[in-house]
Amino acid sequence: MAIVQKLKRFLQERRERIERSIEAIVQEALVETVNEGQIIVDFGCGYGSYTIPAAKMVGEKGKVYALDKNKKALDTVMKKAEAQGLKNIERLDTSGELRIPLEDESVNVVLLYDVFNEYYFPSTGARRELLEESRRILKPNGILSVWLRRIEPEKAKDEIGNAHFYLMSGYSKILIQGDVGHERGELLNFQKKSLESKKRLWKKLSLVMCVKPAGE
Repeated sequence: MAIVQKLKRFLQERRERIERSIEAIVQEALVETVNEGQIIVDFGCGYGSYTIPAAKMVGEKGKVYALDKNKKALDTVMKKAEAQGLKNIERLDTSGELRIPLEDESVNVVLLYDVFNEYYFPSTGARRELLEESRRILKPNGILSVWLRRIEPEKAKDEIGNAHFYLMSGYSKILIQGDVGHERGELLNFQKKSLESKKRLWKKLSLVMCVKPAGE
């Protein structure tokens, strides 16, 4: 019996060490993207590899929406959150539709990590719909943070740019793939362009062009 208890304790401690190591990797990956007090959407969050660390980073004044169609994965995320005393995570169950059940301009950051690709969204139209929905919920100057996998990078950048985002920065990071796997990849942060600013600019230009020179 004592041997069994020791084995259980050893496995539990080993699991906790692995989880702490993964969390440290994720926090390093998110340090340029996530800040205290922000509202985050982890789209396709899976078992919460990014959700849990992000929730700790935004703190009590912030919030993380964990969105996924895998109900078992979301159950696991919420159990992890409860075990760690995190009350700032809200699950968003989806059946696979691209409509995100949040208000317009209500979110600071959308995480699309190993999501925006040709595996989960094979058609250009589906990826465009995902970008449009992300843009809808992002606040002015909000950030779309993307880890590009399983899609040609330049193609992805063009599609994201055409959806009215501009590339702010890119970082080479060790990133978590799945629940425990990791690899080096590039995180790209895109900022939401303000269409209203463009409209105001065009209006000003139109007025200038309509003004006739003095003496005519």
